[in-house]
Amino acid sequence: MAISIETLFKERKFPFIFTFLILLLCVMILLFANNNNTITFSTSSTLDTIGFYPNVKVQEQIPNPSPLVLQDSSSSTKSPIEKEQEIHKNKELLNKVEGFGNVDVKIDWKLCKGVVAVDYIPCLDNMKAIKALRSRRHMEHRERHCPDSRPRCLLPLPKGYKVPVPWPKSRDMIWYDNVPHPKLVEYKKEQNWVVKSGEYLVFPGGGTQFKEGVTHYINFIAETLPAIQWGKNIRVVLDAGCGVASFGGYLLDKNVITISFAPKDEHEAQIQFALERGIPSTLSVIGTQKLTFPDNGFDLIHCARCRVHWDADGGKPLFELNRILRPGGFFAWSATPVYRDDERDQKVWNAMVTVTKAMCWNVVAKTVDSSGIGLVIYQKPTSISCYEKRKENNPPLCTYNDRKNSSWYARLSSCLIPLPVDDMSNIQSWPMPWPQRLTSTPPSLSTESDAAEMFDKDSKHWSQLVSEVYVDGLSINWSNVRNVMDMNAGYAGFAAALIHLPLWVMNVVPTDMPDTLTTIFDRGLIGMYHDWCESLNTYPRTYDLVHSNFLFQNLEKRCDIVDVIVEIDRVVRPEGYVLVQDSMEVMNKIGPILHSLHWSVTLYQNQFLVGRKSFWRPRP
Repeated sequence: MAISIETLFKERKFPFIFTFLILLLCVMILLFANNNNTITFSTSSTLDTIGFYPNVKVQEQIPNPSPLVLQDSSSSTKSPIEKEQEIHKNKELLNKVEGFGNVDVKIDWKLCKGVVAVDYIPCLDNMKAIKALRSRRHMEHRERHCPDSRPRCLLPLPKGYKVPVPWPKSRDMIWYDNVPHPKLVEYKKEQNWVVKSGEYLVFPGGGTQFKEGVTHYINFIAETLPAIQWGKNIRVVLDAGCGVASFGGYLLDKNVITISFAPKDEHEAQIQFALERGIPSTLSVIGTQKLTFPDNGFDLIHCARCRVHWDADGGKPLFELNRILRPGGFFAWSATPVYRDDERDQKVWNAMVTVTKAMCWNVVAKTVDSSGIGLVIYQKPTSISCYEKRKENNPPLCTYNDRKNSSWYARLSSCLIPLPVDDMSNIQSWPMPWPQRLTSTPPSLSTESDAAEMFDKDSKHWSQLVSEVYVDGLSINWSNVRNVMDMNAGYAGFAAALIHLPLWVMNVVPTDMPDTLTTIFDRGLIGMYHDWCESLNTYPRTYDLVHSNFLFQNLEKRCDIVDVIVEIDRVVRPEGYVLVQDSMEVMNKIGPILHSLHWSVTLYQNQFLVGRKSFWRPRP
């Protein structure tokens, strides 16, 4: 029976009806919003989330009026013009949404205080823990000692700090005010490492062992051993005790990517210089713990007067080099014991001979160049026959049940790791020459039936995502990006897809994720292990872009996201970026925290967040 409008008013039922209509309208709006906010990548181009991106489920997509779908262009029958038109259309669909509504985070940010506040590194500047050490004999004071609680203060900027000099100019000169450490200039003035010139620090390419310049020295190594073909079979290098990393910086001209490392030293700040220059570097030391690098990763390890006592503790530092050097890889040692005859140097040399023979390393070259610099090059074996023929099993071969992320907070070994073998029990082959090794199947890839398929799927996914979205579709000025950190690298597909740009990527494999780091090195890329619930071993303001792909959902189960964001703020340079792909739930947590830090934040398609750091710092 119909009820007239007049009856409703007489019976005063209109407030109920009005409220019901408002509720119905709200429900319809919410349903429409959820429909439009659905992640629009098709399942065919989304990486299998089991493994690299835990607890993220790929769901069937709800139809969207304007979906952004990345398809596998290799199997498409469309013409090049049609493909270009589709890419252009996809970019237009990346409608950006500024801010996160009325969501806000109230945090009373404070500046860090103290004499090292500007360059503070939480896990390396924990003076309470360092002072409590019983010994510093093995460089324990330069190893990680993270504080019980992560400081939430923000680091002040150096007085006069400027946007860094862009690459490639930065290789040879940087702003003095950005890294105002005159002690290294004075200490190394006779060795031509670095010179102050007006507002700049200039790097002439000299060094303790580079008397005729680093280019001459690099060529000298290759001439000494022709088997070393820079940029072909030798692609991934470790430079121990690197100084200001000129060796690694100039190897970039030969398509060689080098991780340069040295311990933190507030009087020299060598790694800070290197990263400001745009050269891949990290803070580390061979003390009592293993380096955070994978087994069998590096093609060549280099040491030029690096002041490491390689024969210490029965040769443990050399056993560590043996662990991270791939079978057939080289150790180039340029040091006074190689070419000087005084009693002290001869004693060191004889100790090296003893340890390297016990490790089955062969001397493949030994010489002195025109400037009087001596060089010896060792090679790691490619066969177990030498180990079997040793009269004494000393050092013994290691036995492991589980090699997952085995170098994170692990003591140096007193044994030699076995040579890696494939599924046919043959020693794993050397990767393809560069650049083929970037896209070829890595020798260390798991022998499981779906591993190769997953690797190929991962590579295609990142190639499309980077080219069609990241490079041109987001508010990132890639011409200003040099130092990049991938927080959850997987197979390093993100880094591989950026290989055409003049930048480098530090690929981080989180310690609670599948161990893919050796595979990353097999591809000719670099990386390390890290637990993002702790601070990173790097100086502040050393990265232009930090990338995270479905990492925060897992992290927030173990640590506070605010602490992770504070760490990102510490390591990113002013005007640098953070690029996050994650769930909308995570975005709604990250965005307001970045806003509270005065970062600009832009959200794309409810799945990509781009934050850009400002020069803002809290008042003292």
